[in-house]
Amino acid sequence: MTAEAPTPESTSEITSDDKLWGALSYFPLIAIIMLLIEDKKNRPFIKFNAVQAIALGVVLFVINLVLGLIPVIACVTPLIWLVVLWPAFIAFGGKYPELPFISNFIRKQGWV
Repeated sequence: MTAEAPTPESTSEITSDDKLWGALSYFPLIAIIMLLIEDKKNRPFIKFNAVQAIALGVVLFVINLVLGLIPVIACVTPLIWLVVLWPAFIAFGGKYPELPFISNFIRKQGWV
């Protein structure tokens, strides 16, 4: 199954509720909860952001783990988690955030 990039027509149906939940999904626990709530996971914008947020969280966790092994860098690795503010801000604006590698990966896997 190939997923297509969102079109301007699909973004016209994004509600303010979708924007809020899309932005909140970049906090890992909320993203998991949203995928368990039936009416939230059926909304394409919310599902895209929740799945992308979980994938981003896994990538950031691995990066944090690897860089945490270096003593000098270990004290600043928690700052890596500030990266999630960028896609959350874009999602709150009602646009689909495109993250390098991650967005294409989740589409190719058929997760969204």
